[in-house]
Amino acid sequence: MTAWKYALAALAMVATQPLAAQVETVPARAADEGEGPFGKLLIRGATVIEGSGAPPAGPIDIMVEGNRIAALYPGGAPAAEAQDVQRVIDAKGMYVLPGFVDVHGHNGDASKAPQPSYGYKLWLAHGVTTVRGVSFYFGPDTPDLSDARRSAANTITAPRLIPYAVFGDKWAGGAPDTPTKAREWVRWAKAQGYWGVKFFNGYSPAVFAAAFDEAEKQQMGTVAHLAQTGVAEVNARKAVELGLDDVTHFYGHFESLLNDAALPYYPEDYNYFDEQSRFAWVARLAPQAVEPGSERWDDYVDLLIENGVTLSPTFNIYAASRDVMRARGFDWHARYTLPSLMDFYAPSATNHGSYYKDWTSEDEVAWRNFYAKWFALTKDFHDRGGRVTAGSDPGYIYQTWGFAYIGELEMLREAGLSPLAVIRAATLDGARALYEPLGEEPPMGRIAVGQLADLVIVPENPLANLKVLYGTGHTRLNRETGAIEQVGGVRWTIKDGIVYDAPQLLADVARMVAEQEAAR
Repeated sequence: MTAWKYALAALAMVATQPLAAQVETVPARAADEGEGPFGKLLIRGATVIEGSGAPPAGPIDIMVEGNRIAALYPGGAPAAEAQDVQRVIDAKGMYVLPGFVDVHGHNGDASKAPQPSYGYKLWLAHGVTTVRGVSFYFGPDTPDLSDARRSAANTITAPRLIPYAVFGDKWAGGAPDTPTKAREWVRWAKAQGYWGVKFFNGYSPAVFAAAFDEAEKQQMGTVAHLAQTGVAEVNARKAVELGLDDVTHFYGHFESLLNDAALPYYPEDYNYFDEQSRFAWVARLAPQAVEPGSERWDDYVDLLIENGVTLSPTFNIYAASRDVMRARGFDWHARYTLPSLMDFYAPSATNHGSYYKDWTSEDEVAWRNFYAKWFALTKDFHDRGGRVTAGSDPGYIYQTWGFAYIGELEMLREAGLSPLAVIRAATLDGARALYEPLGEEPPMGRIAVGQLADLVIVPENPLANLKVLYGTGHTRLNRETGAIEQVGGVRWTIKDGIVYDAPQLLADVARMVAEQEAAR
């Protein structure tokens, strides 16, 4: 790989998540943060949405012993089984789902949110009990692995953390720009404790092939952001043929489906390093691609299915491109988005993702049309049996932790997945994507006896309205009283048998925001 290509790949890696040198250490879990695990925890009277796509059923009592689901009792637990219970949650009229899996997480940037518990608590407050970090932090000597160990031990208030490392990051061995060095880096990352590898392209096909092959041997997952700087050599089709497990975002898809050219057209004044130019022209790729239902389109979808690839589209992270004004005014910003984060979101010549420096109605219309084709590709893939997962990529483009994840569920619904399919993407399919490289069925992702007690308890039905999962709830007019009410919001998130009060987590976040505002 030439020096300039490695420079582009390295710049992409750094730009995607600034280094975490000044990030604060996550504090130990306080005594009043979460209760349990219990010898016996009984959740009474719930309607269960179990995660596999099966329809809701209830009332069901759920018995949790320690950190595992011990029994399910349709109609209610027998009196004898309900003895010696240390904690009872009355979930009559409520809905219980498996804990959500966010397959695309970042954290750890002092310029946005200096205390990582800000993001961790927002994830938990929205029912997210497992997060794949791609990466949580960038650079050497960062706490990806220590945060993951502390979360596994439940000594911090955080979801279960699955750490991936960006290819070439974190070690002192130089660029892994040959097949031999690629294999060496993958083995090194495995030995450190990383579960998988996040790739940016810019490397040669031979390097990719070696890295993918070694990752498979080491039982590590692979996910790739196939940026414009390397897609001429390795688009999504090529990456999948070489052995990639997971294509995230949209990058590489439309370059695999170009209508009349080998390469996409960019205007003569295009500059990838000018993000206004980069992201405005992303949307102009869609008209250059073949149409849904065409022979080449169907062949490409078949290729993805046949190779067992997963799509983690992260629709929501780019949603502001369709309407920046709406994203800037989200309900939750005032109370739950840190002032430093709002500053980062504002149009900027330097902050990654703050690219709407002169964002026009023409740009927004182009992005709406782009989404239509991107949605169609994802739905065709899903309808033919492909696995789609839910990832939020939070901390950019007005997408705040937790809230961004529920926004992604709404956009999966907009793409055409049924409500039950959306929940499966957020639970069982996300869990399987993480554990499949290990050759294992996941220990969480559905409500079943023996599974980890990772659960979300919601007062309202999310299948009828995904908005009830937002921490700010859903605005509804009470037709009898005429009062405008806020309903919904997660009531309890249970991770590893530990019961977290979601409103309390949100109150902690609101306090962080208020303290930062006061300090200013």
